[in-house]
Amino acid sequence: MPKGSDLLVAALENEGVERIFGVPGEENLDLLESLRTSGIELVLTRHEQAAAFMAATHGRLTGKPGVCLATLGPGALNFATGAAYAHLGAMPMILITGQKPVMSAKQARFQIVDIVASMKPLTKMTRQIVSAAAIPSTVRDAFRVAVEERPGPVHLELPEDVAAAEVESVAVIPVHPVHQPIASAAALEAAMEVILAAKRPLVMIGAAGNRPALVDALSSFVRRTRLPFFNTQMGKGAVTGGSNLYVGTAALSEGDYVHEAIERADLIIAIGHDTIEKPPFLMKSAGGPRIIHVGYQSATVEQVYHPDLEVIGDIGAAVEALAERLENRLTPDDAMLDLRQKILARINDRADEARFPITPQRIVHDVRKVMPEDGVVCLDNGMYKIWFARNYRTHVANTLLLDNALATMGAGLPSAMMAAMLHPGRRVMAVCGDGGFMMNSQEMETAVRQRLDLVVVILNDSAYGMIRWKQAVDRFPDFGMSFGNPDFVRYAEAYGAKGSRATAVEDLAPTLEAAFAGGGVHLVDVPIDYSENMRVLVDELRNRTPDVECA
Repeated sequence: MPKGSDLLVAALENEGVERIFGVPGEENLDLLESLRTSGIELVLTRHEQAAAFMAATHGRLTGKPGVCLATLGPGALNFATGAAYAHLGAMPMILITGQKPVMSAKQARFQIVDIVASMKPLTKMTRQIVSAAAIPSTVRDAFRVAVEERPGPVHLELPEDVAAAEVESVAVIPVHPVHQPIASAAALEAAMEVILAAKRPLVMIGAAGNRPALVDALSSFVRRTRLPFFNTQMGKGAVTGGSNLYVGTAALSEGDYVHEAIERADLIIAIGHDTIEKPPFLMKSAGGPRIIHVGYQSATVEQVYHPDLEVIGDIGAAVEALAERLENRLTPDDAMLDLRQKILARINDRADEARFPITPQRIVHDVRKVMPEDGVVCLDNGMYKIWFARNYRTHVANTLLLDNALATMGAGLPSAMMAAMLHPGRRVMAVCGDGGFMMNSQEMETAVRQRLDLVVVILNDSAYGMIRWKQAVDRFPDFGMSFGNPDFVRYAEAYGAKGSRATAVEDLAPTLEAAFAGGGVHLVDVPIDYSENMRVLVDELRNRTPDVECA
């Protein structure tokens, strides 16, 4: 007779789950035994937070929920940051945690924390499973909720006695596709009229526009309408190929060169903008461009974002319908396209800077040089994220992964590990600051054990560089941001990985190339010169003079 844990594993297999990431505890032992005899691989991590980051990244890259496992109390609480990462970043995932028996209390309240209540603000749904017979329907509902727009994490708590309970076999519930509602014809017609009436329309692609299923539709929309576009940080890479219409990425909220195009536009078509991101531009209460919001859900009205018109429904279907209505009816704004060239030229300034320690611009340039078009770069969170968002050009969708929602440190290495598992034939690189890397550096052992091919670049300035920069911008004294680091080369070798160090600027690209050629897990320690943060992102942008006036 099957146990509750057997039903759970069968339900997960029914959903197509191939891997579960996590750190089991004694409350998971029945589930662990059920997994042992299943076709699902258990990827044992060294910390629950990393398991959650990996599961979230699986959801982000595939559109199907990743699954992670932890025990009760301390293990479950270690999921909190990963749950928030997926919740704010709209990444579908399932978190499964154990719990003491609910029908008895032989250990009193030892290790017991109300995890269901703790997870409530961090997930789309959280539920304790109280009946083994209900497991198939509960799992099916959890996966449905996780992938529905807006996607996100769902938490299931499986008590020890429910997992161990013998129960009559209960059939799994078949998975069926759920189609998104389609925007109304009236909304599409209204949007078309506004776009045709605009003199300088500009497209913005946001986080919700960067879904795996939208790549073809958005790429086709750009090609057919010939509208110039920019993207938010998390919208970066949503469009494939070189259209010669990309204007830039809004890595800052205002004052950057890409904002010259925004200031020139009289209409912005915001596709999939999610205000959970740091604002890509600031709307004024009066004046400025009109805004059309194209989204799965109606816009969240904010002080800095309040659209004039909304097209609500499946984004792919909406942009296809708009392209059908607009194709061959729009006249390109030559001044906007000229401005595009100037914006991109300014962003690429000093990309071949020969200084050592190495500048951010040169690091981005050399990373782009060694990464093929389908190579995946996964960023942790730090000052370099702004530089990669501004300067790194993507040609294939989902090849630059960054977090501009929770913007947590520590996710770069686990997310790259997940990308390497999903794309074993492609080059995958994690780019981490020394601070963020050390928050989950123990997962180097997991990467080695999983025999991944992965290059980990550590940008070494012995400080929490982004906050140090903000401290300087606010004219506070330099205080409380510096730390010491291990010898990263020897640190990598201690885990069974390989290690290298860039000792001259001209060594960086060859070192990265050799790391990929050698295979396996390879860490590269790169000293970075962050003085460019102030020179470019403060002084230069503060003194910029727009080339094109808004007429």
